[in-house]
Parts: sequence; structure tokens; C-alpha cells
Amino acid sequence: MKTIFLTGATDGIGLVAAQKLGAQGHRILIHGRNPEKLEQASEKIAGTPETYLADLANLKEVTLMCKEIKKNVKRLDSVINNAGILKTNQTRTTSNRDIRFEVNTVAPYLITRELLPLIERDGIVINLSSAAQRPVDLKALREFKDMNDMEAYAQSKLAITSWSHAMGREFEDGPCIVAVNPGSLLATKMVKEGFGIEGNDVNIGSDILVRFVNDPEFSKRTGEYFDNDSGRFSPIHEAATDDAFIDELIKDLDRIVAEAGLHPC
Repeated sequence: MKTIFLTGATDGIGLVAAQKLGAQGHRILIHGRNPEKLEQASEKIAGTPETYLADLANLKEVTLMCKEIKKNVKRLDSVINNAGILKTNQTRTTSNRDIRFEVNTVAPYLITRELLPLIERDGIVINLSSAAQRPVDLKALREFKDMNDMEAYAQSKLAITSWSHAMGREFEDGPCIVAVNPGSLLATKMVKEGFGIEGNDVNIGSDILVRFVNDPEFSKRTGEYFDNDSGRFSPIHEAATDDAFIDELIKDLDRIVAEAGLHPC
């Protein structure tokens, strides 16, 4: 039995993946930001899933959630940073940053750093990326800049792909840290709200996450990027592997965490 923590598990890919992993007998920890939805989701998952509440746009809530996990759990086999946001009425956080960067890039970085001491060397951190990636304006990461939804989202997804690549190199002896595009335009709330379409079968995304958790072959590919649209590991966007950019990105992420009064391990 593995112990698996998933963010954004109250609906969509996260919930379906949690259901499948719970049905396999694993210990499941799920995150959500709405207490009612979190409780409803837990009732749909086999076993006795544990629930953790936090708004990923609030880094203090994120670190409190991680402290609670560390108090309750001695080890983790998998962390799936699944939560993401594309379109919302309030794009500026209380920290004066774009919510897409905060939720899609910064919060997963903080979660990973905080929970790394619990993750087994043969474990895996799965960071959800996207086929939509664009070079990052680091000024927009540091401080709010007016951007359209897709521009902000695509930049945030290149940023998480980039730090996943860097952290994978940092911890090349494990645990494995990978970025995964679960599939384009899947039938999630984000796709319906962002594009006004029903989307493709959400099982396409949940199934690849379950495979990454269960197949030890995937744990040998740390720092890489898996594109589920093509069904294989693919070259990382060149902008995400630029060493000078990576250095600045990691410095910015660490500074943001520190300014929030938090300290990555």
C-alpha cells in the first residue's frame, strides 16, 4: 500500500485519479479549498481518505496544510500537484501576484519542498504541466502584470516544467520529480469554463497519473517531461531548460516563499 497526496482532488482529473488509486487499496490524502466539496469528494473515494483544506493562492495556508500532513504522515510515496487554474474573476492575489503563477507554479514548489523529507527515495512527485507553455516573464511572476488568461496560464506551466526539471537534477538519486501534460482539453471544470467546450475523456488524464504512481519504470525519468498527447516522454521546451533562466526562477521562487514568512527545506 502506498501513501499518496493529491492536490485539487475535489473534481476532474484529481478526483478520478484519487478514486482509482483508492480502489487499489492505497492510502489517499486529498486537498481542496472548499470544505463542502472536499467532504463530498472524500465520500466518493474508497477506504478512508484524509482531507486537507487550503487555498493554494494563500501561501500561509499552504504551509499550514503541509505542517498538518507532516504531523499525520511519516512517509509519502507520491505527491501529485494536480490543482490548477486558468480563468477566474479575481486574477490578482492578496500578495499582488497573478493567481495562475501562485496556484500553478509557486504553491506546488512550496508543497514539494515542504514534503520532500517525507517522500521515499523511490517515490515520485508528479507536477501537472500542459501542452500550452510559453516563455516566462519573470517580472510577471514577481509582481502582478495584466495578462490574458491563456498567456498567464501558459507561462505558469512552463515555469512548473522548468523547476521540475531543475529539481529532478538536484535530486537525481530520488525521489523522481517529473512534469506531466495529462492530455489537452480534457473534460474538466477548467476546460469548460475556459474554453466553453465539454472536452475529452477525463480518464485520459487520470489514467496516466495512476500509471506514474504504480509503474517503477517512470521513477527512472526524473527531471523529464511526459506529454500524454503523444504518449511519451518528450523534449522540454528550450526556454524551460535555459540554465540562466532556471537560476533566476529558483531564486524568485525561494524569495517569494521567504517573503511570505516561510522557508523551503
